[in-house]
Amino acid sequence: MEELKPEVVSFHFGLPEPTLVKRLKDAGCVIISSATTAAEARWLEARGVDAIIAQGYEAGGHRGIFLTDDVATQAGTFALVPQIVDAVKVAVIAAGAITDARGIAAAFALGAAGVQIGTAYLWCPEAKISAAHRAALNSARDDGTALTNLLTGRAARGIVNRVMREIGPMSDVAPEFPLAAGALAPLRAKAEAEGSGDFSPMWAGQAAALGRAAPAGQLTKMLAAEALEQMRTLAGSRAP
Repeated sequence: MEELKPEVVSFHFGLPEPTLVKRLKDAGCVIISSATTAAEARWLEARGVDAIIAQGYEAGGHRGIFLTDDVATQAGTFALVPQIVDAVKVAVIAAGAITDARGIAAAFALGAAGVQIGTAYLWCPEAKISAAHRAALNSARDDGTALTNLLTGRAARGIVNRVMREIGPMSDVAPEFPLAAGALAPLRAKAEAEGSGDFSPMWAGQAAALGRAAPAGQLTKMLAAEALEQMRTLAGSRAP
């Protein structure tokens, strides 16, 4: 990273040791990391991050949780974002089931300085996901995802598949992160060869069903324009 000098370096699961963070800041990088609680946000701010991603319980993929292992206590995006905004002085980026203009406008209304969108872009043709994952997105439901540690050893939200149904999405017998992925690799390879996602991670947030298939650039422009219109509409409705 020191050689590449990217404008932004973003971390998940906390931060590396302070000396490494300082080296990145000395290289001119903006440092971002994820928080799933206000306590984690304060911890990150105290260690010099420039912005914090407030990751709600609804978000697809791995939890950014790092001060505890108890994912059951994590707040949803609507509850989490304003509390983190109140807890820190740095910019807060909302993440978690933000898939359309309504979610973007809501995040800004809660005090976010920006949004991070993941699942909506899995619908794009540029997304390097399997055919089974893409098919699962096309039939996604609001109750079709769950947090699971079976696929990597660490809690992550994905579309419910066979292994999650038969074992239960969270299990004490799952190998620790990232060893669970290796343990499932033979089953995953066999199933994927047959076009099945039964043993594959198909990460997605709870609002996956709101996604639209469009090229990434076009989707970005649509989301920006629709969110601005949504915010103008809301502002107009509050006018005297």
